[in-house]
Amino acid sequence: MTDTAQWVVWNGSLGVVDLATIGRIEPSDDGRHACLAPPYDVVGPFSLDALETDGRIAFGACVVMSRQRWRQDQVGLRIEAQKARRALLQRSAGDDGSQFREALALPSDGALTPSEIKAAFRQKAKTAHPDAGGSDALYQSITVARDALLALFGDTR
Repeated sequence: MTDTAQWVVWNGSLGVVDLATIGRIEPSDDGRHACLAPPYDVVGPFSLDALETDGRIAFGACVVMSRQRWRQDQVGLRIEAQKARRALLQRSAGDDGSQFREALALPSDGALTPSEIKAAFRQKAKTAHPDAGGSDALYQSITVARDALLALFGDTR
């Protein structure tokens, strides 16, 4: 059942939800350990026994859970993630945007278009994302920069 069942993958810092299956499973003295199947094969190893028992495990910025557990927890998880993103934005409140521009390597003055901001974010994300050798904190900081600049320049997505 485990190798074909679809599990929900939630990344609260990004607000992204997707489905994945279990990839490689390895038995060990303390139970079974697994990784998700591609393209999420960087998520793991984690305790497959704990996932099946609890219906949910946390791994880095991600939470992997059963569909039933997602239905139960999604509202709380989304609210929690939104509060964390807002808190990060508020810590930067009062800034003229220069810190955000610098985080995305954008010009220090002048108007920006939403497409310029999004393109700069995508470029930085290639190295800032934890899966690409960056860190969760770095990726969150460029996500906050993108969101703040889009808010400053009138794009609410």
